[in-house]
Amino acid sequence: MTPASADVLSGLAKRAERAELLAPQAAAAEAPLRFAAGLYRAQRELARALASGPLSADLDEQAGPLLASAEPLLRHAVSGPPQLAEEARTRLQDDAQTARTRLLVYWSGDPEARGDYLSRALLKPWVELLAAERRRPVRDRREGTCPFCGGLPWVSARRIMPESHGAQRLLHCALCAGQWDFPRIRCASCGEADPDLLPSFQDEKHPAARIEACDTCKRYVKSIDLSLDARPIPEVDDLVSLALDLWAADQGYQRIEPGLAGI
Repeated sequence: MTPASADVLSGLAKRAERAELLAPQAAAAEAPLRFAAGLYRAQRELARALASGPLSADLDEQAGPLLASAEPLLRHAVSGPPQLAEEARTRLQDDAQTARTRLLVYWSGDPEARGDYLSRALLKPWVELLAAERRRPVRDRREGTCPFCGGLPWVSARRIMPESHGAQRLLHCALCAGQWDFPRIRCASCGEADPDLLPSFQDEKHPAARIEACDTCKRYVKSIDLSLDARPIPEVDDLVSLALDLWAADQGYQRIEPGLAGI
């Protein structure tokens, strides 16, 4: 195993540990956090299996080896929320061609496959391994997606940088776990830049989290303020404020890319 692969395994383990640490402190989100911890462990084992063999940057070549090691992750998903559990049971019964097609359709960026939680969960360890080796995957990249792998942002973070005016905004990729700078006053989905059309929402129970919405496309991204506390891992700590996502859905907003809870 290469040092880059070891870093990916370590990163997934740290995310699992963070989810376990937060679970008993967040009663409303305890179940999603414990599920996320198990998911990260399953992704870690999938990454370990992929790292033991040749790694291709082309999903056409990598899909077979990836699916050969997918069963433990799918079996963990059976312990998740009812809808996800049912989908996982179906995937466990898929023939090889159907399983492969599901991954390729999601990877193609087909809008109808955007909510395919399980394909994203299966592809993530592979894309993170490629990112650690600085090998860009073979994929068409659309505007507004991750500059490395073409994934969508599922959370953003705000942090104060030395000699900067205000907080820097970073979008976090749902696939490669990479980050990229993004203007503070711009929709991460449609590019809207009119401040009057870009409301943000917070509640006093979760001061570090806020909804950054767009009234043009009715999409939003959840933002975690790391200037208050540098310890959070945005994609994990996002689950603590799950109530904000439920509120946003009630207001007619849709998340750009679902978080670990599937919304």
